[in-house]
Amino acid sequence: MKRLHVHVGVKDLADSVKFYSALFGAEPVKLKTDYAKWLLDDPRVNFAISTRAEKLGLDHMGIQVDDADELGVLRQQMSRANISTHSDGETTCCYALSEKSWVEDPNGIAWEAYHTMADAQIYYGVAAAPEDAGACCASETTPAPCCGAAA
Repeated sequence: MKRLHVHVGVKDLADSVKFYSALFGAEPVKLKTDYAKWLLDDPRVNFAISTRAEKLGLDHMGIQVDDADELGVLRQQMSRANISTHSDGETTCCYALSEKSWVEDPNGIAWEAYHTMADAQIYYGVAAAPEDAGACCASETTPAPCCGAAA
């Protein structure tokens, strides 16, 4: 089953966690010093916020799938629609090990299609520190150093 993903860049994580927890009526399922994520079932959404996004507000959207087969179908749909995609393959990003592909809509909004395989203790490929700049979740048209394939 698919889950819509929304990633929002925020200035103050604590204030934003307080706001979104009240709005959703739920605490985040993942909370780090620079990142928080809610996995909601009503509506079915993976909503994430971070202080690492390249911009405040909507950073990117996505579709999270439950397995590699669903990801393959989603990639085929992108291909049939003549959407140019960029595939990261397996990558550690946003405290998770995932298989990802990226597209950009006609208005420049980045969309990721991904399957998360495991939790990770690092934001991307290196130990996470608040002073680390850049977001790992970015399309090929907005490259960031953290979205390289996992070794």
